[in-house]
Amino acid sequence: MPKIVLLPLDERPCNLIYPRQIFDNASFQVVVPDVSILGQKKTPADTRVLDLFLEKECRDASGLVVSMDMLLYGGLVPSRLHHLSKESLAARFDILHKIKKQNPSLKIFAFDLIMRCPQYSSSDEEPEYYGTCGLEIFKSGFIGHKIELGIATEEEKKYYDSLTIPNEFLHDYLDRRQLNLDMNRRTIENVNDGTIDFLIIPQDDAAQYGYTAKNQEIIKQDIDRLGLASKIYMYPGADEVANTLLSRMYLDLNHLKPKFYIHYPTPSAAQSIPLLEDRYLDVTVRYQIRAAGGRIVSSIGESDIVLFVNASGTKMASSSQIQTKRDEGLRTLRNLVDFVELMDEVIHVENKIVAVADVATLNGSDHELMQLLKQKNLLLKLGAYAGWNTSSNTLGTTIPHGIQTWARGTSQQHYNFLVSRYVEDYGYMALVRGLVNSQLKDFGMNYFDVSHDLSKIESMVNFELKSFIHTYLEPIEKHIQIKKVWMPWKRMFEVGVEVKYLP
Repeated sequence: MPKIVLLPLDERPCNLIYPRQIFDNASFQVVVPDVSILGQKKTPADTRVLDLFLEKECRDASGLVVSMDMLLYGGLVPSRLHHLSKESLAARFDILHKIKKQNPSLKIFAFDLIMRCPQYSSSDEEPEYYGTCGLEIFKSGFIGHKIELGIATEEEKKYYDSLTIPNEFLHDYLDRRQLNLDMNRRTIENVNDGTIDFLIIPQDDAAQYGYTAKNQEIIKQDIDRLGLASKIYMYPGADEVANTLLSRMYLDLNHLKPKFYIHYPTPSAAQSIPLLEDRYLDVTVRYQIRAAGGRIVSSIGESDIVLFVNASGTKMASSSQIQTKRDEGLRTLRNLVDFVELMDEVIHVENKIVAVADVATLNGSDHELMQLLKQKNLLLKLGAYAGWNTSSNTLGTTIPHGIQTWARGTSQQHYNFLVSRYVEDYGYMALVRGLVNSQLKDFGMNYFDVSHDLSKIESMVNFELKSFIHTYLEPIEKHIQIKKVWMPWKRMFEVGVEVKYLP
């Protein structure tokens, strides 16, 4: 049985638990570090302990999927906060060389994020000063880049000249960006020398212009110069990439390459640019399929998996809340009825796997789509579904899960993950989060910090999720058991939910 070691991006469920829920089974073992050694949000993991874990577990492993942000900095958020030296970071690559020397047949698939530049002021996952001048730092990069390209408007130039960011804050931010970029480039060198077999460079919270886009151009030049375009993919994403690389590892070890057909509810959806991303949706969809180990075909008949990408006819909606007013992109410029009717036909007539990537709204399921799936009795017949956070987060969950359903069929494990997506992506993100958040002020808490009475909030979320299931998922309510609810970062943005499917 192949043993695959995973060093995740951080300790949150999407990075530590989802991959095992999708992949870990009797014929494909996924080994992860204990959560106790992975740090906690802004507190980095102990990299010395990580090294011991890697040395021990990689000796007899077939593959390693490694987050370079965890390996180098001790996690995603620590990668944005550290004060590490270039020399100490460069030395962190030694562990990869050591385990490759110990086990020369070990395949190493890595992912290494380009440091993000959020488009808002918040210190929740950034340095403290980002809470006061984060938007200004983003604007300095976004407009400054447009000025360099000669495409900034006069209004943008005036705004740029008016920016007053304290020098010590901007220097701290830019110095860390440069150091992290240097490490991105060193990771590429490790692909070039054969230490790393395949690399994804995701862009977290990307934009078409700015510091991240400029870093992307430098990295692209390195990839082109070294002739590594077939070994290094670069596209928007972050928390889903471990799923994608585990899928690629699984297919590579089993010599499989499933065929995907892509379908949208409207022709214009393919050319929409999702929020927090920098390119057409269809460009990223095709990258994600290739990165996960699949290939794309031109008809349903020749496909193994039909990927239904639910997107707006204009632009991605900024809120998934059930009560949110919908624009024409969701109301009139797409045909959801035909979209879901075709799913029904693909499942029952064509006997194909249907995987649904729900990216019409940011950070949660599309209520209209979910109700149509319920009415057509399709919720438990899908090969995969996801609708969480960004478009790329969703795609990088749906595609690997769909591949596993195609390769291994349905099972208790498959249904556990499928219904957990309905509970979390639809229940929590599209309704329950907003309901609970509206009451936090009464308890002296806020969206970013519920640590004052964590158990109370977790109990409230648990209660509201069960109420949601009864109201909105009534036909499959008897199949869903919530076993545990927790708030992994003691805030409202994400939730941990352990869900069991009851046959």
